[in-house]
Amino acid sequence: MIRYALVTVPLLAVSPAFAASSQWQESEGGAVRLVTTGLPDKDGNLRGVLEIDLKPGWKTYWRNPGAAGIPPQIDISRSPHIGTAEIGYPAPERIHDGETQWAGYKHSVSLPITFTLDRANAVTLIDADVFLGICETICIPFQASFMFDPGAGAEDVGDALAVERAFASLPAPADAHFGITGIERSGDALILKASLPPSAQNPALFIDHERAHLLGTPRLESPGEDSANFIVEISPGEVEELENTLLIYTLTVDGTAVAGDIEIP
Repeated sequence: MIRYALVTVPLLAVSPAFAASSQWQESEGGAVRLVTTGLPDKDGNLRGVLEIDLKPGWKTYWRNPGAAGIPPQIDISRSPHIGTAEIGYPAPERIHDGETQWAGYKHSVSLPITFTLDRANAVTLIDADVFLGICETICIPFQASFMFDPGAGAEDVGDALAVERAFASLPAPADAHFGITGIERSGDALILKASLPPSAQNPALFIDHERAHLLGTPRLESPGEDSANFIVEISPGEVEELENTLLIYTLTVDGTAVAGDIEIP
């Protein structure tokens, strides 16, 4: 069972850093920092990454953290000219923790972030709060604040490479040959049909939804050489709440992953 510490890591304020990356902020179980490419592209998108450096034995959560977890979050409301910050997620793994299981990362991980500016030539300061959960035998909330001028270090090759590697770690887009190709309702459950590469081994499905608490952990059934079914239990009486909504997923096989979405009928 996941247990949370009664104390939290205090919010850490820092002075502006003159680089395309922030300083590291440390917690009991690891450290985090923000890195960017320095300048936005012609569409006003500034690419970055949230680097989470975990100490041995510590873990952190995927986008759907389960019933009691904390997903990574970033608040950029104080950042001038930045309207949104979208976090991307490498493929997670299933973590068994006593009586519970959840999706997350057992090792250090870099989460890509796309910052969207209101105009491409805007001069911005990243002034952001990051909030996530990290776990050993207990889980603790980790909060940190960052303030830096990404354009001041736009020529930093190391920062650019860190961002490039993070985006390269994302799952490929799902397609008809590797992905969820069908979905059916059966009572209080969903049956998701997956198309897999030939002779695939150890397929696993991770799901997220705007009402993820209504959905159980996908259970593998009927695996074949190039296909498999996954069963997802729905909380009793809640089927109609999910009709015509999008289910977001990551499907993994043999160390490779794809991601996509499919509408629940």
